[in-house]
Amino acid sequence: MTGASRGIGRAIAERLAAGGATVVCVARGTNADATAAAISGSGGKAEAIGADVTDAAAVESLIKSVVDKHGKLDILISNAGITRDQLMLRMKRADWDEVLATNLTASFTLCQAALKPMIRARSGRIVAISSVVGQMGNAGQANYAASKAGLIGFCKSLAREVASRQITVNVVAPGLIETDMTRAITDDAKTDWSAQIPLGRMGTPADIAAAVSFLASDEASYITGQVLAVNGGMYM
Repeated sequence: MTGASRGIGRAIAERLAAGGATVVCVARGTNADATAAAISGSGGKAEAIGADVTDAAAVESLIKSVVDKHGKLDILISNAGITRDQLMLRMKRADWDEVLATNLTASFTLCQAALKPMIRARSGRIVAISSVVGQMGNAGQANYAASKAGLIGFCKSLAREVASRQITVNVVAPGLIETDMTRAITDDAKTDWSAQIPLGRMGTPADIAAAVSFLASDEASYITGQVLAVNGGMYM
């Protein structure tokens, strides 16, 4: 799984490992080492691989190394994501390109590489992490919203292509989640956002991990092309 270094990604990795999966934690450089070490320290099976998901050659090599070592690839979690927030009139083209490359194009590259062993095995689970912003939009996040909305359309289309091979493709769309990214939001802004959430609280990484774990499980074998919104009712 990508974006495994912290927050939502780390929670997903730990949840999948607790369920018995051997988790390959992917992030840039050595950022995923701590996640893999924590899982191994708790008795789970995990390893860390440093890779830049915007580098197509690195992604191809990553998938190949996983299959060569483990013999198969059952689950792909595409979670890597960044923000470069700015109002549209001030947004730099580089910030648009970087967000789309990490949040959307990287998923295309990952899925294209991962499908080869999954199709051979005639089974697989792909879960991509989108966002409530991709469903409802948000001022100052045109690039982020576009990337996350595009991910939804991409996954729905892919789900139709590979369903005959018993490969499911689904999306989890988190709402406002307590992570390092949201900790940078001011207290007043958090209060304003929380007022829009019917359940009256921000979500936790564990909330997202539970949804991903379900979609990656055998219990979700008849679910594909769906968006599971985990947002406390913020967007319905």
